[in-house]
Amino acid sequence: MSDIRTINVTRYVTPLREGGSLPAIAEGDDGFLYALKFRGAGQGIKALVSEFIGGEVARLLGLKVPEIVFAYLDEAFGRTEPDEEIQDLLKASQGLNLALHYLSGAITYDPALSKTDPLLASKIVWLDAFLTNMDRTARNTNMLIWNRELWLIDHGASLYFHHNWQNWETQMKSPFPLIKDHVLLKEAGLLAEADPICRELLNETVIDEILDALPAEWLAYEETNGIAEITKKVYRDFLNFRLQNSGIFLKQAIDARAAVI
Repeated sequence: MSDIRTINVTRYVTPLREGGSLPAIAEGDDGFLYALKFRGAGQGIKALVSEFIGGEVARLLGLKVPEIVFAYLDEAFGRTEPDEEIQDLLKASQGLNLALHYLSGAITYDPALSKTDPLLASKIVWLDAFLTNMDRTARNTNMLIWNRELWLIDHGASLYFHHNWQNWETQMKSPFPLIKDHVLLKEAGLLAEADPICRELLNETVIDEILDALPAEWLAYEETNGIAEITKKVYRDFLNFRLQNSGIFLKQAIDARAAVI
C-alpha cells in the first residue's frame, strides 16, 4: 500500500448530517475538502481504526474508496466555533483524526435506481462479510455514485468485535449472519467466484502493512494495557483467520442470498 498522507485541518465547513457529534466536511492545508471523522465522536478511536482497516482492505480488493488521510486538529482549532456542541467535539478530537477525500457532487447509491455488476456486488458482499460490517443495508447503503462509478464509504461499523474485546476469538469464527441484510446481496450472484479472487489479493503481508500504517496512539486500548503491539496482534489474528477460513462466511452469504431471491 502507498504511504498515507497527513494533513492539517484548517477549516470546519459544515456537519455532514444533523448533530455536532457526526462527521463534517472540513478543509485541509492542501486546499482539498475532506469528510472528517472525529476521534472524540460517539464510538471514538475504534471507529477510526475500523474505518481505516476497512477502507484499505477494500482498496486492495480493487474497490473504489476515496483517499484516506490522517487529519491533525491543532489544540487551538475550533475556539471561535459558535456552536457549543461542535466546539466540544473539536476539543475532544485534538490530535490525529481520520478523513476521506470529499467526492463533491456524489449522490447516494439507491438500490431502486442502480444496477450493480454481479462480480462487483459479490466482492463488496465478500468484503463486508470478511470485515463483519453490519452497516451496508438498504436503510444506509454507505455507497456513493460519483463519475458514474460506485464508491464505498464509511467502514466504521466493521470489526465490531473490538467493542466487546474479551469475546474476539468467538467473533473471529462467526459466519456473520447479519449479511442477510446487505443491500447488494440479491445482486451478488458470483459469490463463489469472488472468493478466490479476494483471497488472492489479500495475504498476511498486506494485512500487516495496513496494521503497521495505523498510528500507535490509536491502538493504545485499555483492554491491552495501552500496548499497541498487543492490540495489533489481535486484529492481525482476527483478519488472517477470517481470510484463511473464508468458507465460513461465504456459505452463510450464499445461503442468505438463496433465501431472498
